[in-house]
Amino acid sequence: MNGISSYEWDDWKWQLANSLKGINGLKTLLNLDTDIDTDRCDAIDGLKEVIKRYPFKVSPYYASLCRLYGLNFKNPIFKQIVPSLNEISYPPHPLSSKDPFREGELSPVPSLIHRYSDRALLLATAQCASYCRHCNRKRHWIEPSVPTLLNRRYREMAMSYLAKNKAIREVILSGGDPFMLSTESIKRILSMIRAIRHIEVIRIGTRAPVTMPMRVTKGLVAMLKKFRPVWINTHFNHPLEITREATIAIDRLLCSGLPVSNQAVLLKGVNNSYEVLKGLFTGLQAIGVRPYYLFHCDPVMGADHFRTTIKEGIDIMDRLWGKIGGLCMPFYVFDLPDAEGKAILSQNHIISRENGYIYLKGMSGNVVKWEEKGHKQATKK
Repeated sequence: MNGISSYEWDDWKWQLANSLKGINGLKTLLNLDTDIDTDRCDAIDGLKEVIKRYPFKVSPYYASLCRLYGLNFKNPIFKQIVPSLNEISYPPHPLSSKDPFREGELSPVPSLIHRYSDRALLLATAQCASYCRHCNRKRHWIEPSVPTLLNRRYREMAMSYLAKNKAIREVILSGGDPFMLSTESIKRILSMIRAIRHIEVIRIGTRAPVTMPMRVTKGLVAMLKKFRPVWINTHFNHPLEITREATIAIDRLLCSGLPVSNQAVLLKGVNNSYEVLKGLFTGLQAIGVRPYYLFHCDPVMGADHFRTTIKEGIDIMDRLWGKIGGLCMPFYVFDLPDAEGKAILSQNHIISRENGYIYLKGMSGNVVKWEEKGHKQATKK
């Protein structure tokens, strides 16, 4: 930790204040000295245009994991946080855009997105502990004033909208990362939401347990507990992220009665393999986190190089089916562009329907015949 005390290291505010940022932060991460390694520094300087469009930021904690597993693009943590020329040079998909889900159009008031009739998403802050290169809100990194709940006027407008729309029963606090706010600020927002009687459930999306687990303090979880039911959705993408520190953070949430689910993203070169996803899903279950979604990488500009084919994702999930327990298996989904919602991507285990019988593929690959209307014994075809 280079002379840093354990007290400082474990202080999330110190982590936030000492984030590595910009081209100089990238050189610090890579341990580059301009007087010693000029050629490598020149190569990094070539990324200035990328960083100008999509800034670089990483917490000291997550940077330490990156160094631990190798400073190159074979390292799944390195690949998630270090800028690549692919972000501005890779041929974009025809449907890729800065705002593929039309969040701007679906914001009836600043800082609130209303895509689904019974749910609304609130942008608590634009700040994150680390900038994930596959983020679907990369456009917010360089916008001078992202509308968030930190603005008192926007906060009041958002709460007024929620109060008037009684069909909304669930509110998702997102960002950025809501856990980057002070505990008092989060409490203020949650208090306002809880004052709206028809809001039944609060969900919080955070990657803090992965990129800055020391943020999950005893004080934070004690405060969150008062507003239950509160569901936490976090974002582990690789088994290497399930560290001792992350496990402690998750345990604090669980022991306070706050259920934790995970939303991973299928990323080329990071986790697009049977072995990695098996390790991720079983590893999450082992620490009490329910794998909820595996997202096909979103069609957002600057992230096209991370996307696999849908067939590759389906094939991996099909291999996992029956090899790991059902509680380990998330839904593999594609969040469709143009606000069309989520589509579940899966291999159809129904082979065919004929003459009142259904033919199903078992986990061993055998086909089982079953009478749809009755309860006759299954026979193999």
